[in-house]
Amino acid sequence: MKKLTGILVAIVIALTAVANDGNGKKSFDVDTKASKVYWTGKKVTGEHTGYLAVKSGTVLVEGGKVLNADVNLDLSTIECTDLTGEWKDKLVGHLKSDDFFSVEKHPNATFKITAVKDAGDKNTVVGDLTIKGITHEISFPADVKVAGETLTAIGTASIDRTKWNIKYNSGKFFDSLGDKMIYDEFEIKFELTAVAGETLSLK
Repeated sequence: MKKLTGILVAIVIALTAVANDGNGKKSFDVDTKASKVYWTGKKVTGEHTGYLAVKSGTVLVEGGKVLNADVNLDLSTIECTDLTGEWKDKLVGHLKSDDFFSVEKHPNATFKITAVKDAGDKNTVVGDLTIKGITHEISFPADVKVAGETLTAIGTASIDRTKWNIKYNSGKFFDSLGDKMIYDEFEIKFELTAVAGETLSLK
């Protein structure tokens, strides 16, 4: 009898957990220490790589699925990983200038995820990316997982910088650049980790 009672209790607990997982909306807070955004910019003569810090972020999850998210990026933390010393300082300073990200005027960029769609082995993330006060929708494949109290998301977006008024040495706008031309497409790789916070509501 005790064994049967124990089994029944276990079943009730399991069903309750499933019901909460399926119906509860939970907010996840982005772990800013464990999260980073990596960038790769390419030019005729090579490429540069680096990263920047995630300032803050929240992700809304329901039934193990991401509903939406807000991620704030700190452009003042832009770093270069393929150069050192004076050359690194020059590049980082140039990236922060008005030729590129205008960090003094626009210290933050934001990415607001509006949908995460199932797409076979991976998901498709759709959202609005705002840089220098300019917003455009982007979408890209990503691996998004919710496991218990932890959410991870890894994905790489390829975007056209000129849509955000970053036109420095772009072949679209300047002639006869030769080997000084910088390609318009650059990559942003998101590596985000978030931990569960408050349960917001139940249906």
